[in-house]
Amino acid sequence: MADGKQQAAHGALSDLFGSALEYLVDAGQRGVLFMDVMRKRGNQYREHMAETVPHVLDYSAELVIDGRTLPRPANYLLVRIVPPKGVEIDPTSRAFVVVDPRAGHGPGIGGFKADSEIGVAMKAGHPCYFIGFTPDPMPGQTIEDITRAEAVFLEKVNALHPSAEGRPCVIGNCQAGWAVMMLASLRPELFGPIIIAGAPLSYWAGVRGQYPMRYSGGLLGGSWLTALTGDMGAGTFDGGKLVANFENQNPANTLWTKQYNVYSKVDTEAERYLEFERWWGGHVNLNAEEIQFIVDELFIGNNLAAGRIETSDGEIIDLRNIRSPILVFCSKGDNVTPPQQALDWILDLYDDVDEIRSFGQTIVYTVHETIGHLGIFVSGGVAKKEHSEFSSNIDLIDLLPPGLYEAKFEKKTDDTARHDLTTGEWIMRCEKRTLEDIRAMGGNSPEDERRFATAARVSEINLALYRAFAQPIVKAIFTPQVAEIMKKCDPARLQYEACTDANPLMGKLAETADEVRENRKPASSGNPFIVAQEAMSAQIVKSLDAWRETTEKLSEQMFMTVYGSPILQAAVGVNPESAKPRRPGKSLIHRELMEKRIAELTAKINQGGLVECAVRGLLYAGAPRGAVDERGVEALLRIRMTDPGTRLSVAQFKQMAREQFFLLLLEPEATLAAIPKLLPSDIGERRKGLAAIRTVLGAIGEITGETAERLKKVEALFGVKGESSKEEAGNFAVIPTSDKNKEASLRAKRH
Repeated sequence: MADGKQQAAHGALSDLFGSALEYLVDAGQRGVLFMDVMRKRGNQYREHMAETVPHVLDYSAELVIDGRTLPRPANYLLVRIVPPKGVEIDPTSRAFVVVDPRAGHGPGIGGFKADSEIGVAMKAGHPCYFIGFTPDPMPGQTIEDITRAEAVFLEKVNALHPSAEGRPCVIGNCQAGWAVMMLASLRPELFGPIIIAGAPLSYWAGVRGQYPMRYSGGLLGGSWLTALTGDMGAGTFDGGKLVANFENQNPANTLWTKQYNVYSKVDTEAERYLEFERWWGGHVNLNAEEIQFIVDELFIGNNLAAGRIETSDGEIIDLRNIRSPILVFCSKGDNVTPPQQALDWILDLYDDVDEIRSFGQTIVYTVHETIGHLGIFVSGGVAKKEHSEFSSNIDLIDLLPPGLYEAKFEKKTDDTARHDLTTGEWIMRCEKRTLEDIRAMGGNSPEDERRFATAARVSEINLALYRAFAQPIVKAIFTPQVAEIMKKCDPARLQYEACTDANPLMGKLAETADEVRENRKPASSGNPFIVAQEAMSAQIVKSLDAWRETTEKLSEQMFMTVYGSPILQAAVGVNPESAKPRRPGKSLIHRELMEKRIAELTAKINQGGLVECAVRGLLYAGAPRGAVDERGVEALLRIRMTDPGTRLSVAQFKQMAREQFFLLLLEPEATLAAIPKLLPSDIGERRKGLAAIRTVLGAIGEITGETAERLKKVEALFGVKGESSKEEAGNFAVIPTSDKNKEASLRAKRH
């Protein structure tokens, strides 16, 4: 028996030795291959930065306008995306314009791969354009110069598509979102629907215990540090510092997980890692004046939603001037732009949904549960679901009556009613919401708002002190030559530059890596040392996360304590007892224009024919549902309701539908009472109109409840009882043959 135990022990020891040897060989090979990946990353970085306009677009592009040639030059470019082979573009579809953020990285992430914002828009048949930028700003360039350049770009896109069914849909990613919103408030006539993804607009907003990035400005004493950094760069702000700021939000990923994932899976993860790093390491620069504006006016000052930003011409940027539908896409998993920062500008601007409607605005939002900041506009899964639905249902967004909505997505199955009216794998539905639904997500108390206002005032004071006493000295020391040396030595750039073929220490790494690949001997997944390695990695991540959570909690407590002091608040001119919200003033001009518009609309109560009556009846009967489904909108657009001999374009139909919605909102009884007088005398035509209403209402299921009761009232107004036949509905849907062919072809292509 003793011999048996000795043999078992000897066997176990032999197995352990074998596992250790297997692991050591595997770990050594992975180490060599990992360093080779770092070498490739460094070479890729140098090649990428040597390009005239480095980008990561996965598509061919044709230059349309170079912003550097404009009267007020900016380093921005408008390009047309060339559709890849097999992708057909509908020339009458509205154009999509994707604007990438200039937040330290180079352009192209919106068209990073086939499953991207650009990819899904082209798949839906839309012509696509992209607004990117070169690595270095033009001398003296300002944020306003960029805004003016982008206005010229959109003017050109509109001119290139005069027969499109609507103005271009503009997508603003991250910081490009606020830039797009600023332009849309100044030039609303240039825009169709606006999609802002992961874009901060209300910079102080958030909830206690989460999203500590909003405290950083106050904890650093304000924007004087931004001015100092710009002066140390001789008037240029290195975008690598913005990238480092993002990385500091997740030290576990920055310091360990990202690299460990490549090391542990070096045989399969290298290409994906290099593809992402090509964008992540493609740093771009800003003028010191640009970043100062961003930090002072937006991040710390929070002046955008408050209507406190003016152009050089004295024009106030008021987001209430935007006339296009606005779709806000955000995520609870985004620690850079949480839902509160993406949505609370609505609370800053409006008292209730009726006020949103009074400005004629349609605002739709959707909140992802888990995706992180970059995933909002990088993730292939998000592109195939949310962005694909946005592109395919842009007419749904454009057709919505003014108000506040939340977009929901339902998985399509074989049991889905009228699934023939949908595209893709999901069904998009827009449900009515109120401001209370946004408040329910959490936000600041009046005391917290005063704390942030105090931090903003402290920032102004510190910046003034820096400019008066320290700035002249700093500028004298940091000449352009010194600034260039410092930039090259910055850790954000040095980590790439150090691992290239130009480094003699890399020696024969490439040859050694090739030999390792030829003789690769990976350890088995059950190897006990692999298991121990994974456990150790998990513990490192846990420790770094604990460190992050502790520092975040301390930073929040420090911010709340320092800037919550009544003495400090009084000293900098913030009334410690004031709870007055920072909202833009109510415009008397808006009130006058609204009264004039109401008068114009009410004059149309007794105008119209079968088209107007059918839309009135549809809006009235469908109101209790509180939601608009893509199936109903598709049925409506298929019907393309027309009076005999008259056909409305899609744009005209949308405008008419909005007018009917407002009439029902302003004078519901009078608007409904006018229907019998406006209908044609022919009972057959009335039946066709009523059949069209039933077709749209029934597109998402059975007509029941209050909707059914209201439909009975509409039937009485139409003077028609009983069900109309499908043939009558079809006869009412008079679509010219050419349009039928075009729509059928486009739908087949989208499927």
